[in-house]
Amino acid sequence: MSDDLLPIDPGASSAILDAITALQPDAIGLLDRLVRHKSTLGHEQGAIEEMAGVFSSLGLTPRRVPVDVAALKDKPGFSPPLISYAGRDNVVAEYRCAAPKGRSLLLQGHVDVVPEGAEDLWTTPPYEPAIRDGRMYGRGAADMKAGVIAYVTALRAIHAAGLRPAADVQVAAVIEEECTGNGALAVMHALPKPDACLIPEPGPGYPALYVAEVGVVWAWVTITGKPAHVRDMQAGVNALEAAYIVADRFKAYESRMNRAENRHPVFAEENHPINVNLGTLEGGEWNSSVPTRAKVGFRVGVMLGHPASAVKGEIEALIDDARRDPRLPAARLHLSFGGFIADAAEFPASQPISQALTRLHADVFGTSLRHTKSLGLTDARFYTLYQGTQATCYGPDSENIHGIDESVGLDSFREVTKVIALTIAGWCGLERLS
Repeated sequence: MSDDLLPIDPGASSAILDAITALQPDAIGLLDRLVRHKSTLGHEQGAIEEMAGVFSSLGLTPRRVPVDVAALKDKPGFSPPLISYAGRDNVVAEYRCAAPKGRSLLLQGHVDVVPEGAEDLWTTPPYEPAIRDGRMYGRGAADMKAGVIAYVTALRAIHAAGLRPAADVQVAAVIEEECTGNGALAVMHALPKPDACLIPEPGPGYPALYVAEVGVVWAWVTITGKPAHVRDMQAGVNALEAAYIVADRFKAYESRMNRAENRHPVFAEENHPINVNLGTLEGGEWNSSVPTRAKVGFRVGVMLGHPASAVKGEIEALIDDARRDPRLPAARLHLSFGGFIADAAEFPASQPISQALTRLHADVFGTSLRHTKSLGLTDARFYTLYQGTQATCYGPDSENIHGIDESVGLDSFREVTKVIALTIAGWCGLERLS
């Protein structure tokens, strides 16, 4: 399969690349502004407002796309939300081309971020971006606000060169990539189907092309024990101790799912593609009381070719079996699902959008584009699984995403922006600004 890129005039290419270099200080400044928005779950709208202004600065008309649960709950890919969507929208904008020469493209990125963790462990405050040794540090700097600003800067550079895409281009900033993906699902159903979708998610320490990703199921187990004074501890049922017994069963499931016979061929070379994480633990009332209740949150990986719905059923069976565990006498286990119920996806390196990125990355960087099989998931799954649109992820390098001192390399940020701009040019074609 060929990428079939439209030819790019060498003068136009040079002008676009020069514009990106000239725009780098502005791009860093815009990334700084976006990282300063503490856009954790439920607090994304400051970043969405910022992106609406950015889309307007491109000469586009931004519009909000709400997450309508009633309209989406029966759509493939929907995940049960954790909080209300009232006042929490996505924002999109569209270039329309009257006489397209090339193919249409969606450029999408998420602005939500995971919590910063223990702020005292950060070298500098997580929402006060700092540049050290050529890297910008801050929560969301790499995952994935740099990618969002990269596609914005790519479009700005095309404009600065006196050009515009010669096909329809959609841009979108979405919420909840980190917990449901319902923001992207809403956008997918709100916009016309594009010929391809590019999401500039960060690479694992280097710019990389995503060729596959696992899925994820979030499960919550609430354990009710029997409270007692510690002097009569044996008469009680300790809900916190029971939580660890339940967690052991999830880890045994993890070991089973990582056996060679349970791995899809795409992940055959990964030693441990399926991760089960005990992410949250709440419970207890008093140090001198046997705790009544504990709630445990699990993140369970989903193997390619094994539906998330099947994993959900396996978790239900796991908890049914745990209810008969003799170590949990009289404990009551309640299982619920909230957040991801997300399938794994493959993004073949042979699809045209991936081949285009591969060729243009080599032109810009002078090195081959490395592939990554992600043990996390992205919004790209919606487009390939549920819309039949070729999609992939490609973005700048990252360090410590979801951890302490998250950062993105600014040289990588600039060079990836060049690749994205040339991809827009070759995929969509170019025409002179009127």
